[in-house]
Amino acid sequence: MPVVRLRAPLSELAGGKRELDLAGSTVAEVLRSLEREHPDTRGWILDERGAIREHINVFVNKEYGKEDTAVTDADLLHVIPAISGG
Repeated sequence: MPVVRLRAPLSELAGGKRELDLAGSTVAEVLRSLEREHPDTRGWILDERGAIREHINVFVNKEYGKEDTAVTDADLLHVIPAISGG
């Protein structure tokens, strides 16, 4: 299964787990698996249409990933919330 790495505060919503093995053949499928296994993450990464939220970046093996990006069991996904401030 693809591995997903989360940073705070998303890892806190996933029970404190920073790295998870999740099923799916696309980025969106893997993120929906995350929501099913850790319901507190629901709505934080994917919006109501299933699109990655504007303030979230997903990288697959260090390359920018979108919802339809294909993934394999050997892939590593980084889910990174944007940092903002002034």
